[in-house]
Amino acid sequence: MTNDVTHRFQSVGDICQWLNLFEHPLLNPEWADVPNLVSVSADGLISITIPFAAAELINELEDWISSQQSSGAVAANAAFNVRCKVATLAVENKQPLRGVKNIIVVSSAKGGVGKSTTSVNLALGLQQQGAKVGLLDADIYGPSVPMMLGTMNQKPQSPDGKMMMPIESCGLYTNSVGYLVPAESATIWRGPMASKALAQIISETWWPDLDYLVIDMPPGTGDIQLTLSQQIPVTGALVVTTPQDLALADAIKGISMFNKVDVPVLGIVENMSYHICSNCGHHENIFGTGGAAKMAQEYSVPLLAQLPLDIKVRQDIDNGKPTVAASPNSEQAAAYIDLAASVASRLYWQGKTAVEQITIRTM
Repeated sequence: MTNDVTHRFQSVGDICQWLNLFEHPLLNPEWADVPNLVSVSADGLISITIPFAAAELINELEDWISSQQSSGAVAANAAFNVRCKVATLAVENKQPLRGVKNIIVVSSAKGGVGKSTTSVNLALGLQQQGAKVGLLDADIYGPSVPMMLGTMNQKPQSPDGKMMMPIESCGLYTNSVGYLVPAESATIWRGPMASKALAQIISETWWPDLDYLVIDMPPGTGDIQLTLSQQIPVTGALVVTTPQDLALADAIKGISMFNKVDVPVLGIVENMSYHICSNCGHHENIFGTGGAAKMAQEYSVPLLAQLPLDIKVRQDIDNGKPTVAASPNSEQAAAYIDLAASVASRLYWQGKTAVEQITIRTM
C-alpha cells in the first residue's frame, strides 16, 4: 500500500519541509531549516548533515527515509546521503584552541561524586557516537585518568621540543598532569601557579583536529576553576553531583560560577543516583532521590542523566579500561553513550556556529 501523499521536491525548501516531519529528542523543531544542513548536488544527491555527534540518530533518520520511500511518500529513486560533521561553535571574545572544535568541561563543586569516571566515559561515549575526542585530565591535585585508562607508565613525546603529543588510549587522545609528575610525588602548587601550568598543558598539546575535547576539571569553585573558565574557549559545562543534600548544595555553587563567567551549563548529571544489586538487580536509592531533578527545575538546567552506582563501572575503571570501552553493548555503557548524545545535541542547539577557518599545520 502506498502513501496517499507523495512528496515531490521542487526546491531545497521542499526537502527541508519534508525532513522536518522527522522528529527526535536530539533535534529541535524545524531542524532541517538550519542553513547548510541540507543540500542537493548537481546530479541530484540529497545530502543531510547532522552537526553534532549522534550515530544512533543518523541510523534512525536513514531508517525513516527508507520507510518513507518504501511507503511511496517519497520517490523510491531519490538518492540520500546522511552524514555527521561536527560543527565548530563560537565562544564570545575567545580564540579557538588549535586543533579543537569544541571544549566541554566536566565539573563538580566537591570531590568524591564520580566526576572523573563520568568524564572518561562521556569522552568514550562521544567517540561511540562517531566523534574524534580528546580528554584532558586537569584535576591537578589528584590526576586519575592515567590509571583509569591504563596509561600510568607512559609519557607524552615532544618531537619539536615545544609541543607535546597526546597519549592515545581506547581511541581517545589524552594528556594529564599525571603523565608529567611521578605518581608518588605530591603536587603542591598555589592557585596562580596551578592555573598557569594547566593553561600551558592545554595550549602546548598537539590536539589532532578533535571534534570535542573533554576536560576533567579539579573539584571546587576556586581560583583554578575560574581562571581556566576565563582563559580557555569553553563551549559548555557539565555539572556532576550525587543525590545527597550536601553535594547538591555544592553543585548549585558550580552552576553559579559558570553563569558568572558566561559559560553555558549544558546540564546536570546525577551520579550514584541508585544502586543496582549485583545479585538480584534490585534498584535502591541509597543516597536519596529527587534532589537533582528539583535543582534542575529551580535553575532551569536540564537533568541529562541519572547514573547508577554499579560495581562493574568501578571494576572496569580499576582494570584500566572504562565501561564504555570494555563493554560498549552493556546497559551501563548505554547510559553514558546516551548521555554523550544529549550533551552533543545541547551543545549545538544552544551554541552559535563559528565561521570556519582554514588552518595550516606543520610538524
